[in-house]
Amino acid sequence: RWPGYCSPSDAVRFEDVPNGLAALEKVPAAGWGQWIAFCAFMELYAAKQDKADPPGLLSGADEGFGRVEYGRLGFWRGDRSKDLESKKKGLNSELANGRLAMMAIIGMFFQDGLTGSAWGDWANYTDSPLRAFEGELGVQAPVGFFDPLGFTKDGDETKFKRRRQVELKNGRVAMWATIGYIAPEYFRWPGFLSVNENIAFADMPNGLEAMASVPLAGGLQMFFFAGFLEWGVFKQDPNRAPGDFENVGDLGVPNAEGVADPEDRKRKLNAELANGRLAMFAITGMLFQNGFIGTTGPEMWSPGA
Repeated sequence: RWPGYCSPSDAVRFEDVPNGLAALEKVPAAGWGQWIAFCAFMELYAAKQDKADPPGLLSGADEGFGRVEYGRLGFWRGDRSKDLESKKKGLNSELANGRLAMMAIIGMFFQDGLTGSAWGDWANYTDSPLRAFEGELGVQAPVGFFDPLGFTKDGDETKFKRRRQVELKNGRVAMWATIGYIAPEYFRWPGFLSVNENIAFADMPNGLEAMASVPLAGGLQMFFFAGFLEWGVFKQDPNRAPGDFENVGDLGVPNAEGVADPEDRKRKLNAELANGRLAMFAITGMLFQNGFIGTTGPEMWSPGA
């Protein structure tokens, strides 16, 4: 800190002024007036933007006898870079650092406001609505409870359970879909997919092309089978945990035994969430790659195979 006083008349020393947002209440009114007047002086007279100059090239009046430009690093009357490549590199660095700094200062403001100090520990933010779900399944290293869009900021447990149910369902479907993209390359059921239309399983293409090759009756069978599972076997009971279905045991086998050991059960459920999240990314990538490359064979995920 600077030695001496920030405001001798108010007996406010520099060392008495706190850091961060708390300083806004400590600075005297005369200090605020000085800041505003100085910024206006620089903006309107000493370091203003001329419309004829490139953005960011500032200039000021030289005591009424012409104008003075600012050079490298913002020095008044400083030398400007004459090397075009060096100048371009410096300006790009300034833009990149400025963008990073804008994100950084916003984060610092939020951290200061929520934790109570400029370098506050997030553990001090005891009013965080996210704490209601920090002990839930799926809160795993290295990101912990990950909700960048703030869906759970209202702390509503019912909404959280519905979203967790949707996450589990999509993850389970994605795991099957990922396996379904790879397995048909090496194994096909014998016989016919449709006897009436003379379509054998071996005739079916893999991946996106299969959607146009499955007969209408086959598509309806899949649709109604999924509905049967959704509204019958795997119907969610609001009194049970998301994804926990009655009469369904370990690995989703109907009428099988569940996992009795609590720690083993927690480990397996966390693994299911993690694998489901990975599978959702995997199947999305496979669909896009299949659409762009036009194949689902080993060359899709192993170029040159």
